[in-house]
Amino acid sequence: MATPAIDSSVLTRRGVLAAAAASLLLAGCGQQGERPGDESSASSAPGNQDLIVGASLELTGRGAALGVAQQRALEITANALNGAGIPVGNLRRSVRLEVRDNRSSPGEAARQVAELTRVGAQVVIGGTLAETSVAMAEAAQKVKTPFISLGLGDDVVLPLAERTFSFQLTPDAIDVARRLADLIEAEGVRRVALLAADGLHGDAGVRAVRAALRGTDVDLVRTVRLPATGKSFAGAARRIAGADPGGVIVWGTAPDSGVAARELRRADYEGQLFFDAGAVAEDTLSTANAAAVEGAYAVHPSCLADSALTVTSTADLERRDFVNRYTQRYGTSPSFAPYASDALQLVAASARLAASLDRGRLRAFLQTQVAEGIAGGYAFTEARHGGMEPDSLAAYVVAQGSWRLYV
Repeated sequence: MATPAIDSSVLTRRGVLAAAAASLLLAGCGQQGERPGDESSASSAPGNQDLIVGASLELTGRGAALGVAQQRALEITANALNGAGIPVGNLRRSVRLEVRDNRSSPGEAARQVAELTRVGAQVVIGGTLAETSVAMAEAAQKVKTPFISLGLGDDVVLPLAERTFSFQLTPDAIDVARRLADLIEAEGVRRVALLAADGLHGDAGVRAVRAALRGTDVDLVRTVRLPATGKSFAGAARRIAGADPGGVIVWGTAPDSGVAARELRRADYEGQLFFDAGAVAEDTLSTANAAAVEGAYAVHPSCLADSALTVTSTADLERRDFVNRYTQRYGTSPSFAPYASDALQLVAASARLAASLDRGRLRAFLQTQVAEGIAGGYAFTEARHGGMEPDSLAAYVVAQGSWRLYV
């Protein structure tokens, strides 16, 4: 396979993030708000002074393929943080998770933001679907509580003037689409069709793919939207196959991504498949989907790389340890799960910096975070509250039922 070109400026950017992360997010010492010696002399905080993190996740419903993995990641990371406690001022705080199932309902997710705030949550994490994330962002703004979105979609933290308490960890659609465009060209595909999910995530994908393919040698010959989850994808798949493309971009989230791949194969489409990051979940590689997705490509944060690779930074060590803990406990790769772990680590780092659990101060320090997390790199500012850094993305191929790094 061809290897996409590597921009030297990208390497410089990742180097800056890794250096910042070593001293800011993951090292946890010498931070603003801490005096030398604070970390070793800090006393334990009373139980009612925990760092309470609320989580509204899609544990059932259409988003469960992603939401359940996020809950697991939160629990693993909370346990790791609580092993030593989080130094906040002159006390060590424990993380207390308050997890709710929003049942993949935007209305329920918004209601739970208010509920979690009432029970003392200083920060809320959640929303693996764009619709639930947008609803939560609006609710968080009303109660002035920091919200970290795990959902894919471009409208979660925009317009920023109306979402000052919201932050997003997933990559921007245009960054994923550009990497897909490079991958498609490298594979020699010149005619491509787009099969995009219904809803906000699919909307973002349509805009991004069209923009990314402009100026390339790849023609977008047909765009078809999938019906709502639970309805047959067969008709949409036949329309795509009828355009006779050399490649199909499936822009959606699991479990829809795998179902769409199966229907494309049933419609006698034999060309290459390209997934966006929303497909990278355990469900996509299930037995039912295995034949359809074998050989398919995906663009996803680089956290899927083999955890046995040489460790060259603190972030690499954290990534390897998280993958090992997750795999040992659940017997499967964490795939989409690291976003929740990064969210909790960012909150912990902000609490250390702020020397406080005040919601306003946590928000203020969240928007200064420059960190290399498990999923990838983040660089928040007052003017930018999301997505992941573009150079955190990597290309993968499904080989023998596993995601393998594309080289």
